Amino acid sequence: MLRWLLRRIGAGLVMVWLVATATFALVSAAPGDITQRLNDVRTPPAARERWRRDFGLDRPWGVRYISWLGDAVTGDLGYSWLHHRKVAGVLAQAIPNTILLAGLGLLLEIAGGITLAVVQLRRPHGKGDRAITLLSLTAYALPPFVVGLGLLYLLAFRFPLFPPSHMLSVAGETQHGLPRLLDLLHHLVLPVVAIGIAGMGGVARYLRGSLLDEKGQQYVLAARARGASERRALISHALPNALLPLITMVGMSLPFLVSGSLVIEVVFSWPGMGQTMYDAALARDVPLLLGGTVLATIAVVAGNLLADLAYAIADPRVRL
Repeated sequence: MLRWLLRRIGAGLVMVWLVATATFALVSAAPGDITQRLNDVRTPPAARERWRRDFGLDRPWGVRYISWLGDAVTGDLGYSWLHHRKVAGVLAQAIPNTILLAGLGLLLEIAGGITLAVVQLRRPHGKGDRAITLLSLTAYALPPFVVGLGLLYLLAFRFPLFPPSHMLSVAGETQHGLPRLLDLLHHLVLPVVAIGIAGMGGVARYLRGSLLDEKGQQYVLAARARGASERRALISHALPNALLPLITMVGMSLPFLVSGSLVIEVVFSWPGMGQTMYDAALARDVPLLLGGTVLATIAVVAGNLLADLAYAIADPRVRL
């Protein structure tokens, strides 16, 4: 077990390094740099060059890469040119907001998917089953930002039931306790639904097939013969066994969950890592872009590792 875990951690570290290296190469190869923000014609060329020297942009990209990698290994992600402070401090302020949004989206994805799958299996191949299947496949095929824009149009502009952007209202910024919490929850509804709805369809489709297989097993039929209702046999006996493959699916969905939440943050102006990295990309803030990419990659690799670990504990055959 320990050897398996160390092997997976080593592979994850290599993946993080490859992604960081590819990101650095792409950002360095892109035309322009942060000095383009000095677009005032009155700014002398000497000032631009001095700024490039201050940020180390006059050095070859290989030298800059070795310098950045050496600092990153020690935990120093550099200095944000846009925010004028350490990258770690900027990301530390944004990460909790992203965790809150993505975590609630994941809960909605799992809870909603399980509910839909159980409802479908009450009447397999019926009209309700077919309707939910069609809606699930449609939601699964739509990109998260399309779902987000649709929710914005319907529930924020057409029928203004929820706020269209930001984490708190102007009044909520000055409030404390329950009023602030309610204002936060009001702003969370649309982005959480936009993140969870696509994954919910995938979980429902995957779990429906698994439940359908379990429903015909002998232990479920035995429970029915002992007098258990169809609903009880489905939820109490078939569902626990059908949930085991869901661990793997949740681990596989983590990359899409992270990328989807980052895009949704931009759509709803949510002050998390997605919005922070979007602003950094527009400003060509290379240290902040690299730091955010490294942290997002670590989150995906760690999530997949935890999912594999949970599956290996639940089913020891996987370790072989």
